[in-house]
Amino acid sequence: MKQLIRIALIGFLSFATLHAQEEYKVTVGPGTEPMATGIFTPEWESLRQYEAPEWFRDAKFGIWAHWGPQCQANYGDWYAKEMYIQGHSKYKYHVEKFGHPSEYGFKEMIRDWKAEKWDPARLMTLYKKAGAQYFMALANHHDNFDLYESSYQNWNSLNLGPQRDIVREWAKAAKDNDLYFGVSVHASHAWTWYEYAQKADKTGALAGIPYDGILIKSDGAGTWWDGYDPQELYAQNHPLSAEAIDNKQEHAQWDWSAGASVPDQAYTDKFYNRTIELINKYEPDLLYFDDTTLPLYPISDAGLKIAAHFYNSNMARHNGKLEAALFGKILTDPQKECLIWDVERGAPDQIQEKPWQTCTCIGSWHYNLWDYYNNSYKSARQVIHMLADITSKNGSLLLSIPIKGDGSIDEIEEQILQEIGVWMEINGESIYGTRPWKVHGEGPSVEEINPLNAQGFNEGHGTTKTAADIRFNRKGKVLYAICLGMPEKEIFIQSCGKSARLLDSKITKVEVLGSHEKIKWEQTEKALKATVPDDIKNNIAVVYKITMK
Repeated sequence: MKQLIRIALIGFLSFATLHAQEEYKVTVGPGTEPMATGIFTPEWESLRQYEAPEWFRDAKFGIWAHWGPQCQANYGDWYAKEMYIQGHSKYKYHVEKFGHPSEYGFKEMIRDWKAEKWDPARLMTLYKKAGAQYFMALANHHDNFDLYESSYQNWNSLNLGPQRDIVREWAKAAKDNDLYFGVSVHASHAWTWYEYAQKADKTGALAGIPYDGILIKSDGAGTWWDGYDPQELYAQNHPLSAEAIDNKQEHAQWDWSAGASVPDQAYTDKFYNRTIELINKYEPDLLYFDDTTLPLYPISDAGLKIAAHFYNSNMARHNGKLEAALFGKILTDPQKECLIWDVERGAPDQIQEKPWQTCTCIGSWHYNLWDYYNNSYKSARQVIHMLADITSKNGSLLLSIPIKGDGSIDEIEEQILQEIGVWMEINGESIYGTRPWKVHGEGPSVEEINPLNAQGFNEGHGTTKTAADIRFNRKGKVLYAICLGMPEKEIFIQSCGKSARLLDSKITKVEVLGSHEKIKWEQTEKALKATVPDDIKNNIAVVYKITMK
């Protein structure tokens, strides 16, 4: 009892200390979008009431359309930033294909992005067949362009580019396929992310000629963007942060430290208003932030207010029951009680007490033709093995399938989705609605130390998975042993041996999902020994269903 009191006191003091240290440089001002009232207030102690909804814990697998005007170049991630860095491969590509960024900047790329082949209904059908239970749409990226009908950002997809409400069309397609719907918001970082757009070439014929990130509204008289203010998009009317070299310093500045320029009141208020309006208009079930903890935290209270509003408004729509999933990165243990921890391109090496999520992509976050030409996508096998590992540790997988600028996906991606769907149709019961067991797995990869790096970034390291690597999920009296490969004649599951003393009751039946053959099995002191059927049609990962009394 004393130990429990001590743990509770430590937790309380952690929150109290965190709250006491919060002195915001910029607070959301008056006259903004009103916060929904309810049991949550914008303090960590209040957000601690949060519990991840059961539907999210059951869903396990979502697909993300990380798609916007940066995909117009079909040249991968962070295009709208790196096209302004002289000497960078994206700068060279941009100059050759489109023109110099003082004449053809990212605003011109937005203008020319038409998404002429985008068919959200068809894509959502593919995602549903692949086994997705929820879907995430990009609402805006660091490029600061809103992909929805925004009252606060004139640079949006109804006014420019496709002239369509991308988020609303995604939401309808998700609803039509009975998928939970989410939005991802990244625009809090445009303030620092676009800073290279303020600069100019240091060498060459156009040295010293500024890029278009310094333009203001009056500069547009008589141009195609007449009436639009480039500073609404680029947000660069401010001093630069401490010098970022090859983006390394920028990552250190992601939490607004290490010399990062601090956003002003107008920028902070605008971000808050845009995000509250997004929540109110589209009523997402999931809300993802690409931020350390919450957007603009700890320099502003905007993120905490958005979180409280999201929870309260969600409860109001669900008769007092909280059904919202809100994600943040690089969370402390106390903060993991307030939000769902998101791990980017990686996974922890142990079972987590709280539900969490991996976000990753089969290629580059934004579509990259070189991933296609080099056939460097993650295979369906790799995705399924990741899914098994992640769910065994109480996690869920959000998988991005890159979309071309024109709104289509390529045939390799379609094949990957189809192969994932075939496996899920046979073996989905070992994933959906499960909970972690006493141990998450066994085999060579379980013994490896594979630490996270910042947001995550530890996927792809370590031993290649084989049938000796097994991951466990449970559902009531059933234990699923997912073999990450194809066993030969017999399988030995050591964690189910008598000497392991992990099973709560006697085994009554052993089956292999997708097989009609009777499995011969024996529980010895060392392992559960079982035969391998001959009629396995999908050997990506073989699932043994172990039923107990």
